[in-house]
Amino acid sequence: MSRKKKILYQSDFALAKTGFGRCSKALLTYLYKTGKYEIFHYCCGVVHSTNPNLAKTPWKSVGTLPDTQQEMNKYSQDPKMEQLVNYGALYLDNVVEDFKPDIYLAAQDIWGIEFAQNKNWFKKINTIFWTTLDSLPILPQATKAAKKMENFWIWSNFATKAMNDEGMKNVKTMHGPIEDSYFRILPPETKKEMRNHFGIPEDMFIIGFVFRNQLRKSVPNLLEGYSIWKKNNPDKKSGLLLHTSFGEGWNIPKLANEYGIDQKEILTTYICKSCNNYIITSFSGHQINCPFCGDKKSMSTTNVNLGVSEWQLCDVYNLMDVYCHPFTSGGQEYPIQEAKLCGLTTLVTNYSCGQEMCEEGAHSLPLEWSEYREHGTEFIKASTSPESIAAQIQKVYDMSPEERLEKGQKAREWTLENYSIEKIGAKMEEVFDNMPEIDWDEISLKPETKNPDYVMPDIKDDESWLIHLYHNVMKMDYLDEHDQIIKEYALKLKTQEISRKDLENNLRQEARRSVNEEKMKDFSKWVDEDDEGKRILYSMPGDDNDVFMSTSLFESIKKTYPDYNLYVATEPQYHEIISGNPYVHKVLPYFPEMDNAFWTEGRGTHKGFFQISLSPHLSTQKNIDYLHNGVDKIPFNLKEA
Repeated sequence: MSRKKKILYQSDFALAKTGFGRCSKALLTYLYKTGKYEIFHYCCGVVHSTNPNLAKTPWKSVGTLPDTQQEMNKYSQDPKMEQLVNYGALYLDNVVEDFKPDIYLAAQDIWGIEFAQNKNWFKKINTIFWTTLDSLPILPQATKAAKKMENFWIWSNFATKAMNDEGMKNVKTMHGPIEDSYFRILPPETKKEMRNHFGIPEDMFIIGFVFRNQLRKSVPNLLEGYSIWKKNNPDKKSGLLLHTSFGEGWNIPKLANEYGIDQKEILTTYICKSCNNYIITSFSGHQINCPFCGDKKSMSTTNVNLGVSEWQLCDVYNLMDVYCHPFTSGGQEYPIQEAKLCGLTTLVTNYSCGQEMCEEGAHSLPLEWSEYREHGTEFIKASTSPESIAAQIQKVYDMSPEERLEKGQKAREWTLENYSIEKIGAKMEEVFDNMPEIDWDEISLKPETKNPDYVMPDIKDDESWLIHLYHNVMKMDYLDEHDQIIKEYALKLKTQEISRKDLENNLRQEARRSVNEEKMKDFSKWVDEDDEGKRILYSMPGDDNDVFMSTSLFESIKKTYPDYNLYVATEPQYHEIISGNPYVHKVLPYFPEMDNAFWTEGRGTHKGFFQISLSPHLSTQKNIDYLHNGVDKIPFNLKEA
């Protein structure tokens, strides 16, 4: 019987109140229950081992961040490095080495996972990127990453189609799974009881929006659209239920006032950090006193750190009569699917992932939008039409209860077919089960040693020559024609800004320095532990004549220093000349740093490796070879000279 396949999953923590976090919880719970896989969750934005919540998952979970703030402060000085540490760059190699996965699945924004492609293990195991892309043109980082790997998944068809059209047929859609058991259509009697419980009139027409209060959620457009509808229906009892944080992002009370919306019509969810009870009521400030436990200012509007459970969120949706989700762009937008599962007619901006929500059979009402370009990125974004919002709200308002219910049931069926954890989980299983097990005895995580002496073949094309040079001299196998460094040097060669000879020499020098640095780093492994303080190094890189003549000195050195072990360093091709010499303790490979007596014999805090380092191939003007820690002996008598 074969062993369980090992899946390393890198994404937000399964208990986090984020889209990625909810995806993690749904997917990992499903996979764990199959009993087929060993799961390791590498959790973005969580401290590595000291967070007590990590122990609450039945699978192994560790965080990406250092356990101490002091250590984290080292990386906080550089925003780019801080971001990489948050996403997992600090411990990823260690996690891979310890866990030895068959499958590496990274579900995150592309800038939070692309660094993994440069790891030497990445192409040796089954790897999958699963990312959200929400705008055109497609982010160059995503295009570059997709072209370098077999399995590249996107959360919606919007970006998949765009990348397929560009020839990237390896790009597939894999929707984020929804734990559909939490979200259901409640009976009318239950809905009435809930409204009575929260003091909401039964005849109030409620337009709802569940969202994180951030720029791309088009709150001003929704408020303006609602105000237009309200002006056309001044006598209708209505409200906006905004399940979000009022402590960040858009200043909702200020915007509501600008559009002439009565603050009493702005409903929201409050949850208590002390007793965890929640209420839904008119907004009266970001923080209020708790009516349950009495704590002052302990209740706040819901946020990613303090939110309701999935069961409670289902109640929030069932208080609504219609769900409206205007946005500039989105990767999948979980609340839309959750609202559909609760039987709501959804009004969705018909752009980005919203196109899929508005396709035939999804039973949404599309919201019209106009194009604008986002400053800085030049991405195409959608500005949702307030007039369209008002018109679609009216359309739902005019529906009979029976028509709303029928439309909501069909929307639920469509969502179950396309987004339920059972459907998505089964697709995942099929993919994972068809992937081969990895024999880690055949995989080395140690970076491949650079080869400064590699003989380059005659390659006419500059780009192909560059790629071959980087692959074989620098051992950077992940580089290809899509990487910026290849493009830049290809252009410089074409414009004769640099010659092939100079570029090749520069890279060979860099490779040689790297090789020597690695040798220096590992040097302590080459000498014995039990002769520390009693070692002599004799360096003679070559040629064969000089190495052979050196053997005549070894007996004299040994007699002069009988208590010391003699180590001889030379180029590998000359080792056989010295091997077996009775006066030599060990033969070492030579590298240029051995000519530096400060390194071999020590200086300051560096204690060195040898008490005496002899380099007769150098003159005394070029090397202070007369120090030798004050323990050398002069084997001739000056008086007799």
